Amino acid sequence: MMMGMKGRNGCYYLSVMLVYGVFFLHCLVMTSFAGNVTYDHRALVIDGKRRVLISGSIHYPRSTPDMWPDLIQKSKDGGLDVIETYVFWNIHEPVRNKYDFEGRNDLINFVKLVGKAGLYAHIRIGPYVCAEWNYGGFPLWLHFIPGIEFRTDNEPFKAEMKRFTAKIVDMIKQENLYASQGGPVILSQIENEYGNGGIESSYGPRAKPYVNWAASMATSLDTGVPWVMCQQPDAPPPIINTCNGFYCDQFKTNSDKTPKMWTENWTGWFLSFGGAVPYRPVEDIAFAVARFFQRGGTFQNYYMYHGGTNFGRTTGGPFIATSYDYDAPLDEYGLIRQPKWGHLKDLHKAIKLCEAAMVATDPTITSLGSNTEASVYKTGSQCAAFLANFGTQSDASVSFNGNSYHLPPWSVSILPDCKNVALNTAKINSVSTISKFVTHSSEADASGGSLSGWTSINEPAGISSDNALTKTGLMEQINTTADKSDYLWYSLSVNVKNDEPFLQDGSETALHVESLGHVLHTFVNGKLSGSGKGNSGNSKVSIEIPVTLVPGKNKIDLLSVTVGLQNYGAFFDLKGAGITGPVQLKGFKNGSTIDLSSKQWTYQVGLKGEESGLSNGGSSLWKSQSALPTNQPLIWYKANFDAPAGDTPLSMDFTGMGKGEAWVNGQSIGRFWPTYSAPNGGCTGSCNYRGSYNSNKCLKNCGKPSQLLYHVPRSWLKSSGNVLVLFEEMGGNPTKLSFATREIQSVCSRVSEAHPLPIDMWDLEDDARKKAGPTLSLECPHPDKVISSIKFASFGTPQGTCGSFSHGRCRSNHALSVVKKACIGSKRCNLGVSINVFGDPCIGVTKSLAVEASCT
Repeated sequence: MMMGMKGRNGCYYLSVMLVYGVFFLHCLVMTSFAGNVTYDHRALVIDGKRRVLISGSIHYPRSTPDMWPDLIQKSKDGGLDVIETYVFWNIHEPVRNKYDFEGRNDLINFVKLVGKAGLYAHIRIGPYVCAEWNYGGFPLWLHFIPGIEFRTDNEPFKAEMKRFTAKIVDMIKQENLYASQGGPVILSQIENEYGNGGIESSYGPRAKPYVNWAASMATSLDTGVPWVMCQQPDAPPPIINTCNGFYCDQFKTNSDKTPKMWTENWTGWFLSFGGAVPYRPVEDIAFAVARFFQRGGTFQNYYMYHGGTNFGRTTGGPFIATSYDYDAPLDEYGLIRQPKWGHLKDLHKAIKLCEAAMVATDPTITSLGSNTEASVYKTGSQCAAFLANFGTQSDASVSFNGNSYHLPPWSVSILPDCKNVALNTAKINSVSTISKFVTHSSEADASGGSLSGWTSINEPAGISSDNALTKTGLMEQINTTADKSDYLWYSLSVNVKNDEPFLQDGSETALHVESLGHVLHTFVNGKLSGSGKGNSGNSKVSIEIPVTLVPGKNKIDLLSVTVGLQNYGAFFDLKGAGITGPVQLKGFKNGSTIDLSSKQWTYQVGLKGEESGLSNGGSSLWKSQSALPTNQPLIWYKANFDAPAGDTPLSMDFTGMGKGEAWVNGQSIGRFWPTYSAPNGGCTGSCNYRGSYNSNKCLKNCGKPSQLLYHVPRSWLKSSGNVLVLFEEMGGNPTKLSFATREIQSVCSRVSEAHPLPIDMWDLEDDARKKAGPTLSLECPHPDKVISSIKFASFGTPQGTCGSFSHGRCRSNHALSVVKKACIGSKRCNLGVSINVFGDPCIGVTKSLAVEASCT
């Protein structure tokens, strides 16, 4: 459609794709890293030039090194300038003074890849990170240093914090990765959300000296780049205080010398076992971003841009799920999520068109009427404007600079020239996609992925290790295990005489157990008698279950299980777990009770299978049986499989399993818990983006398992001879496991006559822009596929969303044939949303074109 159109700069644009090519080639050629990064009240200043910067969080250990280049490139293609990551102390120093920077932990390689792609990096050292990460990123050995108190004016803690922070800074310096050395790192962060929600005040008079010390310590490391503290209103100069939240347009810096920066714009929310799946509409995210830049912001970061996976035992919470998808623009597997990625990409382009005007001056903000306002950046020949309707109910028509503009509720229009609308945050030009994971039978087939050769090993109930310890009374779990394992056995024997009231005719016995959490399984005389679990809101477990005792010796074994350690809040490091009592035997009929809490208990840290290294699959103890034992607690399973065919991201469907952990070729894909389902209520069929978002506003998957699918990285697989090991603690049937790959079912778009032109057409001359008009574009996401069928097409007043479009009362009879002719057989097609193309089925009504297509 665009062939031969002349641009404002005199260039001829052969096609939209050529515009993309020229744009990104230009970025690649022109990007050079800074020698000097400073700031003033407006923005970060890189080599003497103020910058508007779009950033996105990608946490290197939540993906695999083979995924990093693609994630970084997709971030760049999406319009990011900066990649932001935390540094995770506990994976880098699991044992004091013994470091690990290999594989997924290779921070330096990750930063180098960011620089290679021509992007900047923001390194949030912390070293407290929160991040729904186990123990907030602190290593557990830190807890056992004599006299230590975390995150306060405490000498042992400060010494360790400084030592680790200095090590990370030195590593970055040694590789010349700071911008002051010609590298990509333009920012660092010390501490994290310490000033949030009363946390700082909880530490009393020693909190402020700690904040000042942390700031002084960080700046003394001489990185040559600015340091930030997020959510820290009392951050001392020269530290920049930044904002975290769903909205930061109203954020005020604590100094008139620092820029307005947003370090965490939450693109969704984290998933908890037992919770529904949160999501955040892209219209609301775009509104929040535009409002932030409208009101003087110049640095904005998406948390997360790619969430990834909590492999192994890295989840915090407790009860954080293994998936850390976060409804991010790049999903857990690194695939583009549409329309979120595409609409934000368009938003970034619109904002960057305003950059020259934005960095030149502060905005002038004026009211345009009820719930509407204009922000203008104007100096000399530069002029850019943002028009906002922050009302939630009604459209608004506003007058600005002598022109009339229509603003849907909860939206911002961006005018890079103070005249023409480049983008409205509520009007999406990007495609949408519908995809689902398609499971593949675990039975043998030519495509691979069949699980075969099942063997098993029973995990003994109770004490099986020579390293068990005996102590009077109940011991808190984390202080006992040092988090070496999720599991701690509490075991004792109870002798019951024939004349005990528990054994009298008609009498019943109950075992009552109180635990700080997180999961509890009770075994009496070797048999599972009951279980209990906490939740993300209350990790404590209280159970009272009927048990059968026999005359003589009775063995009581309690298995306490953690599901990630606390990662947030004042004194979070002191939040305990495990059975603290009381533990009682109760006789229901006669009211008699025996308190076992102060008896002599025997403790075992971890499982026998863990001690034996069963997760690697190499033990000689595995045994094959004619019938694989299923639906029994405390059992290890092993199977072999060939890598499923193809190169698309792979997951495993854990339908049929209970709870445990899984390993592929010795690497943990994380905890699985498909039997923990979300409550039935709280979800809606659709979520209204209008109005303030919170983590419970938009939920899906109610009444269903919180997580069924678990990421199996392709890079962990061999073509054949792969080994899957499972530990099942509750009972399940592993033969029901299957692999799944994501397949795109539909590609959709819906554009109205009132939509702005695609942002890529901005450089066209005015006449050409008017001639082009709103345009619907469809494109197959996979480079080797073309549009093969049109499932739906309607021009008029179509209803519904992608996958459920329907015709409205007004519809053109020509829409389907026009769309088929333009799109079938092409990878990409463009259609003018105009009565000149489709005719006018209803005069005087604003019409839309809605299309759903499939690609093969």
